[in-house]
Amino acid sequence: MAEQKADAEVVGSLRSVGVIRSALTNRREAPKQGNEGAPDVWLEVHDWAKAGLLGVAAGDELIVITWLHQGRRETFQVHPRGNPENPLTGVFATRSPDRPNPLGLHPVTVREIDGTRLRVGPMEAIDGTPVVDIKPVLCP
Repeated sequence: MAEQKADAEVVGSLRSVGVIRSALTNRREAPKQGNEGAPDVWLEVHDWAKAGLLGVAAGDELIVITWLHQGRRETFQVHPRGNPENPLTGVFATRSPDRPNPLGLHPVTVREIDGTRLRVGPMEAIDGTPVVDIKPVLCP
């Protein structure tokens, strides 16, 4: 592990632009992907970042990038979907939340906008998950 840390380069820092408010409160109850029964959530954008919402409208398709704050950062191999019958696989070939930099990518639809809060879904992120960026889907 010491060799891995010695090779690591800090490339900058992230700051949360918002937070997810969801009925999902723990990893065990969350679906593996949004399209597997995940609920709509509220994405609360922090006041300092609210100017970034200009142009976002109900019906828009977005990619919400989250920091999977409960992910185990020392994990490099997993059994996909948490199933021990699946072969051990490197995390870069999976969507595992356990990875060196636990970023989540969530394709969602904006359902409603209330000030600096967006109701989006479906989304499998748990309550309290930090949002690090929001991007529009560019291709149909």
